[in-house]
Amino acid sequence: MKRIVDVAVSTDPIDNFQNIVDYAKEMQGHAEFLHCDIMNENFVGKNTYDYNVVKTINSSSAIMLDCHLMVNEPANDVSKYINAGANIVTLHYEAFKDKNQLAEVLKYIKKCNVLAGISLNPATPFKEIRAFAYSADIVLVMGVEPGASGQTTDEEMYKKVAEIHRFKEDNNLNFKIEFDGGVNEKNAQKLRDLGVDILVSGSYVYNSKDRLKAIKILKGIE
Repeated sequence: MKRIVDVAVSTDPIDNFQNIVDYAKEMQGHAEFLHCDIMNENFVGKNTYDYNVVKTINSSSAIMLDCHLMVNEPANDVSKYINAGANIVTLHYEAFKDKNQLAEVLKYIKKCNVLAGISLNPATPFKEIRAFAYSADIVLVMGVEPGASGQTTDEEMYKKVAEIHRFKEDNNLNFKIEFDGGVNEKNAQKLRDLGVDILVSGSYVYNSKDRLKAIKILKGIE
């Protein structure tokens, strides 16, 4: 049976705040999420925007907001993104020196009735975050090094997705597997078949002549 998945369109290729708002409006009703790539140069070598822009996007559109915090020690900022309207807040495992604090922040996000995500970089083995997967709503697999749109997927990450999917099935867990990095029409079916539930797309959808068709291709309905 053909798997239909959700699509989160990323803001990463867009460098103008008004264009992000316009893109959010265009994508609402077509993509399930706007994937807000939040970077502040202390985790990756790029600076994007913060919760103030997320609040503007939320007040200007109806699309659900998938906030991916690529920042070190983000604990103090999480409540700001929740108050700004985030539907998902995803934290990087590598961004916390104190892993107990990571566990507490994930609990806090869930307590606020927001989906709690944990992300791992390509170099981080799944076994390192396995304990957190039990309490997470989303496990976000980075298919590329975070920080730049338009990269090609590291093919070793397909094995990681398969491992996470087996773990999920074996333990009867309900978290969603999300994949971010190099997603396009060439690998979308493979990722769906491996068990990915949410495909993040930056350049592929944004640069497509027919964005709505590109979303349907990723979902698996065209």
